[in-house]
Amino acid sequence: MSRRPGCGRGAAAGVAARAGRGDAGTATAELAVVLPGFAVVVGAALAAVAMVTVQLRCTDAAAVGARAAARGETAQVVRSATLAAAPPGARVAVAVVSGVVTVTVTARTGPSVGPVHLPVVAVHVSQPLEPGVAG
Repeated sequence: MSRRPGCGRGAAAGVAARAGRGDAGTATAELAVVLPGFAVVVGAALAAVAMVTVQLRCTDAAAVGARAAARGETAQVVRSATLAAAPPGARVAVAVVSGVVTVTVTARTGPSVGPVHLPVVAVHVSQPLEPGVAG
């Protein structure tokens, strides 16, 4: 029996070695395609968490302000209590209509990044005035 060239154990090893050379750099290319998409998803998740955090802080601040105003605190006390609980840069508005005080807290959810503008959150909390408090 004569052996043909390229047959036997050496041939299988040669085919495996040649097949491996064509895949060189595939993982790097796949990572280069997937990584920007992953960064966008992580950025969107962080922006969502920031928006929810600002929403909750505005809600808490408006509730604090409405309770203080309903107890009959001065406008300055209501404003300072509300701003103390609000996120930085928030705006506060207080209105009393027909025995009900409404406190509105408005804040940006984050900075604008290029063409992406995060929304502004506005929360309104109303509370009836306590008995004996003039509106």
